[in-house]
Parts: sequence; structure tokens; C-alpha cells
Amino acid sequence: LEVMTLYAFSTENWKRPRHEVSTLMALLKEYINRELENLCANNLRFRPIGRIDQLESSVQRELQRAVDGTAECTGTLIQIALNYSGRQELTDLVRGAVAEAAAGNLTPKTIDEDWISDHLVTGGGPDPDLLIRTSGEQRISNFLLWQVAYAEIYFCPVLWPDFTTINLLQAILEFQRRDRRFGGLAPSGGVFTPAGTTRAE
Repeated sequence: LEVMTLYAFSTENWKRPRHEVSTLMALLKEYINRELENLCANNLRFRPIGRIDQLESSVQRELQRAVDGTAECTGTLIQIALNYSGRQELTDLVRGAVAEAAAGNLTPKTIDEDWISDHLVTGGGPDPDLLIRTSGEQRISNFLLWQVAYAEIYFCPVLWPDFTTINLLQAILEFQRRDRRFGGLAPSGGVFTPAGTTRAE
């Protein structure tokens, strides 16, 4: 597993009651304090993505401590999306591109899919293969809108706080049964079915 990205706090979550937001931020700091040693022990890198500069300074310090503390790790990259919005990410990218073009540093021919991917908050990393949506919801909730274009989506009825290793393995097994086509045809002219099998016509 090269990258795992967790959606922890969206830009829309600021609309929640103030005490609830404060509790979430306190839990985040507590999590970092508790799990940083485990991240290092398991060779896991840590990186927050989103508008981190808009979080309170104490949260930013803890996040940076986790980034610095796992900088030498070479295993799975754990990305935590905080103060993140897929639409806002694309809006920020367009604004940046317009500014670069106005400064004479960017031309239309420069912009292609690779350029866009490289300038997203995921920094040119691999696109997700699998998107797991918990809590029984049937939407992607403004998450990695560009990156999940060809991701397989697995809907899980379990609430996120109750999501276990078993649930993760079930999602992975379902993913392994699917026939990924990336917009093309199924092998041997078959037709991809929702069950993840290939049915010959």
C-alpha cells in the first residue's frame, strides 16, 4: 500500500457548532501525540493536506511535529485531509495558474493532465485505486474530485469510528474481484457487471 488518504475535516465542517469543532481539533492533537511513535515504529510517513495554514497554531505545530518525526520513514504515506474541499482545491489551482500566466510564467500549452496532478495538494502522487465510503452514505462528499476519476468505490454501512481492520480487508477483497477498465472495454470483449465479474456477450 503506497498511499492511504483519510478525510478527517472538510471546509464545510466549520459550519458545525463551535464546541464540536474544538473537540475535533483536540482529538486530532491527542491522536498525533498517541500515534506518532507507532507511525515511526511501522515506518509510516505522515502528511496533512488541505488549507492547513487556516487551522489554529497549536494544531499546525502538532501536524508539523508529525511530519518532521516521520520524514525518514519509507513505508506507506498516511495523508490526512484537514480543512479540505475538492472544489476548493481545484479553485485554488485555477487561481494559481491564472496568476502564473499573468506573470508570464505559464502558457496554455503547459497545462495538461500531468501538470494539474502535479499541482494538486496530493503533489503528483498516484491516483487512488479504491475509495471507501463509510456510514452508509452514497456520495463522495467533495473528496479528491480530480484524483478519484477512475477509482473503484466501495460503500460500507459501518460508521467511521466503528470501522475496523476486518472492514478494510472486506473492501480490499471486493476491490480485488473487480475488473478495472479505466474507461476501456472489458477483457475479451466482455461486459463489466456490478458484481465485479466479466460476462461474455
